[in-house]
Amino acid sequence: MPPGSSSTSEISEISTFKGQDQALRAGRLGTAGLLLSVLAASAPLMVVAGVMPTIFGLMGIVGQPVLYIILAVVLALFSVGYAEMSRHVHNAGAFYAYIARGLGPTAGASASFVALVAYSAMQVGIYGIFGFEVSGLFATYLSTELAWWIPALVAVAVVGVLSWLKIDLNAKVLGVLLLIECALVVIFDVASVANPSAEGLSLHAFNPGTLTGAGFGTALCFCIAAFVGFEQAPVYAEETSRPQVVVRRVMFLAVGFVALFFALSSWALTVAAGPSAIGAKAGKLGPGLLFDLSEGVVGKSFTDVLHVLFVTGMFAAMLSFHNVVARYAFAMGREGLLPAAFGRTNKSSGAPGIGSLLQTAISLVVVIAFAVTDSKPAGDPTSPVLHLFTWMGNIGALGIILLMAAASVAVIAFFAQRGAARAQIWRLTASGIACIALLAIAFMTVKDFDVLVGAGPGSVLSWLLPGIIGLALLGGLVYGLVLRSGKPDVHARIGLGNEAFQLDKAAEARAGAAADI
Repeated sequence: MPPGSSSTSEISEISTFKGQDQALRAGRLGTAGLLLSVLAASAPLMVVAGVMPTIFGLMGIVGQPVLYIILAVVLALFSVGYAEMSRHVHNAGAFYAYIARGLGPTAGASASFVALVAYSAMQVGIYGIFGFEVSGLFATYLSTELAWWIPALVAVAVVGVLSWLKIDLNAKVLGVLLLIECALVVIFDVASVANPSAEGLSLHAFNPGTLTGAGFGTALCFCIAAFVGFEQAPVYAEETSRPQVVVRRVMFLAVGFVALFFALSSWALTVAAGPSAIGAKAGKLGPGLLFDLSEGVVGKSFTDVLHVLFVTGMFAAMLSFHNVVARYAFAMGREGLLPAAFGRTNKSSGAPGIGSLLQTAISLVVVIAFAVTDSKPAGDPTSPVLHLFTWMGNIGALGIILLMAAASVAVIAFFAQRGAARAQIWRLTASGIACIALLAIAFMTVKDFDVLVGAGPGSVLSWLLPGIIGLALLGGLVYGLVLRSGKPDVHARIGLGNEAFQLDKAAEARAGAAADI
């Protein structure tokens, strides 16, 4: 049945709720607020302290700055078509909505479940490293032993409460944390360049020849996770004042900022440690590399502040990902992919409350599960708290890479179906190139998944963990097919978002007028 028909079954499937809205409140975010919200998910300090030492030490890639430049080109190409799509489709479901509009509702249903699982996994994973770091701060500065799961559970509660509040308040919280975090990293970068190691102000890290080796593909997988966040801009399209302008502007600003910031910061680490010594130091110190180098070039007091901001940066990322998961659940509930209650927003704040409660509950269950199974000492690197971070983070990264590849194909199909392929030829070409590059990265991610999650060769985790994304993909496809055969009216609305709600109102009005006659 076409989306514009007036059957009463359509009205019953996507119903309105007394005292509740099925549309997120518009005009609450401008360019600055949205940019800060999506950049918070990239957690700059967490990348500099956690991701970069892993690439230097474990994978032996000195030319890490070049990786960020390469990925910036790929993601900029992706953004060309993705941003253009955002001008035509405004939906809190972003990825799955675009895929549904380009490749059909069944593909959209599959993408919706992949997105929900991927972003949820990335958000939950951060609770592990957050709790681990907070317990370390208590031990170092207060001489107090604190189980990692206690601060993790406190963070689950605080994030859940903030997500119920207005999105503009959340943007302010994220913005303050992000600006302080970035300022401290910039201070370290400048100090490192001003006080280089014995090897001097070397540009060796920008030499493409340093990218050779078996660790290249795995390093790309790690680095692309550092960019995650920019693609979330369309999720907030319904809440911006001018979505056609603001969303695309924020996407390109975010990709450019992340690439420049991380390329310079990773170079600064090589300057401070020395290109020839960075691999050995990173392998020995791990996340402590940044703090060790910082104490040498800036001082202990600055490094103490850096430790605290490391924790607040992770909190900002958790809050940002939580908001995205809540909005995906809202969009899915509004369109019948989840129970209709998820399609409600809070009457007072306009936030997607039920979706927020879902993510809070998932986080609570996962953190408790890892806490119960954690029998290792707090600092043991095999502790489930570190597994929580690496396992969930890489599951999420794989899902998002696949979603970006599928969205690139959807962009091409969307404009081709509307006879706009010739007018949009350069954007569609960019999307095609991005799709090929993203699929190559996804292939390397799956191939090297045992390395990504710290498992040995032949480990069951190397197929079990990426299999979670595969299960979400197949489950969504099956569910989409079931809807197509059993509830075709609901199936036809997948990806329409608020447009479906407006169609319902029009259909209800027509039905009421017919009844009066």
